[in-house]
Amino acid sequence: MIARRHPVKKLPAIALSPENFNVLLSAKEFRTQLIESIRHATKRIYIVALYLENDDAGREILTEIYEAKQRNPGLDINICVDWHRAQRGLIGAASSQGNSAMYAEFAEKYEHSIPVYGIPVRGREVFGVLHLKGFIIDDKVIYSGASLNNVYLHYKDRYRFDRYHAIESTELANTMVNYVQSEMIAHPAVYDLSASSKPKTKEIKIDIRQFRSSLAQSHYKFAPQSVSDQEIGITPLVGIGKRRNFLNQTIIQMIAQAKEEIFICTPYFNFPKSVAKEVKKAIRRGVKVDIVIGDKTANDFYISPEQEFKTIGGLPYLYELNLRRFARINEANIAGRKLSIHLWKHEENSFHLKGVWVDKRYMLLTGNNLNPRAWKLDLENGLLVRDENQHLTGQFEKEKENILQHTHLIGSYMQIEQMENYPAPVQRLIRKITRVKADRVLKQIL
Repeated sequence: MIARRHPVKKLPAIALSPENFNVLLSAKEFRTQLIESIRHATKRIYIVALYLENDDAGREILTEIYEAKQRNPGLDINICVDWHRAQRGLIGAASSQGNSAMYAEFAEKYEHSIPVYGIPVRGREVFGVLHLKGFIIDDKVIYSGASLNNVYLHYKDRYRFDRYHAIESTELANTMVNYVQSEMIAHPAVYDLSASSKPKTKEIKIDIRQFRSSLAQSHYKFAPQSVSDQEIGITPLVGIGKRRNFLNQTIIQMIAQAKEEIFICTPYFNFPKSVAKEVKKAIRRGVKVDIVIGDKTANDFYISPEQEFKTIGGLPYLYELNLRRFARINEANIAGRKLSIHLWKHEENSFHLKGVWVDKRYMLLTGNNLNPRAWKLDLENGLLVRDENQHLTGQFEKEKENILQHTHLIGSYMQIEQMENYPAPVQRLIRKITRVKADRVLKQIL
């Protein structure tokens, strides 16, 4: 319970010159930065993401990595993706070998192959996935909640909006690489998905259980550094499960210690009870709270009424119902401008931002969705940026402006659509879920 005993500002940190921290503002800028960094890599490339998709953008990134390896066979290259997600097709699509078929294809095609490790966080995908983030190239950490495919990288017409940051730090890069090597790749439950033979999930059930247990006790290891007034501090955090989850504890402490303002981004409005409780307490003590959420039509599971409805398409509506209830309870706080709810929508694009800003001094970069699933099931990480002297205020204010430019402010819960106006298939699904009380279970795993 380290985070509960110590104020956030006293957490051990890696010192960094503000000049070595850069906010990227678009998916295209992220893609460019990633490709250029891969092309100029001299010692290592470590890619960690939920998935590296078999589509144009995914193949482009994997090709760049393979070409770098052929030019310099001595490059230390490792890719980590979720074990389950890599071996299935897209939700609603026909059965397939998933992205693992592409990894095997590339390994066969090139002289110098590259391992793509499948990380099995749980025996079944629904109960936990690899949600750890980070692209480490030489001594640069490119951190984003994005995975690697057409929409995340804005390869074609549409994009999925996320946060993107580039950090030059040998100590941070080494820390994150060491975690991947020692806590993930080295475990017997982890296999190379590009290999010609690999076990079935049921064959490694015991290894997976042991792996999850070891992950629950793992943490980033680094030598704490003194942070001068001219520097910022960065604390890498990791967490999985309900107990001793350092990342969850730190998020709660950030909100609990806020004195002036809190700015939260989440794509799926479904706060864990502990987060909802601290947000409520913050508003009561006079802290200004801003929450940015994707409109239901900007949810990656949204299906327009003109298309054939699938069960998965009900998720955005469930999240919206959560939001409407929250807004209704907080109607007075919204009217008094103590709470501002911003809904993001930009054409046909989708919203995937996560993060917490507190008092312009503490900023969390993370892939954590701030929902029960992230809180209890998935392997998550984050980078807590401590900026006591506000060296990065300009960059973060610009990032906020960039986020808010496609939002509209909710003035009342009545502006949020109610269930009676949803398409008929959605209404039937929600009533069925509610009737059997399955909504309580779904809130814990979605």
